[in-house]
Amino acid sequence: MGKLTAERLAQIIEDGHSHRREGDGTAPRFAEGQQVRTINHHPGGHTRLPRYAMGRTGTVIRNQGVFAFADTKARGEGDCPQYCYAVRFEGSELWGNAAHRRDAVILDLWDSYLEMP
Repeated sequence: MGKLTAERLAQIIEDGHSHRREGDGTAPRFAEGQQVRTINHHPGGHTRLPRYAMGRTGTVIRNQGVFAFADTKARGEGDCPQYCYAVRFEGSELWGNAAHRRDAVILDLWDSYLEMP
């Protein structure tokens, strides 16, 4: 794989490289409209799950498909493909009463970050 240089990154972008992967035939665990809770973990390295959203409940608004899992890719542990979901969190779920009633955040989160509430 080698070191990621500016030149290599430019070539990857030009080539249209995607981390989208074909699924293994496994159905997604979560459906649009379903409530999910994020796991509460604090890894020492890369994660796409912001700490402010750990242990919080949201609603799946879209199944984005199957992609190489960025966490394992960052650690050099391979693709480990899994589903990625767009999950909407109401502001009050994240920030309590300090949030405006119309505040919300949508995060793209990996299947392994999610569980049933």
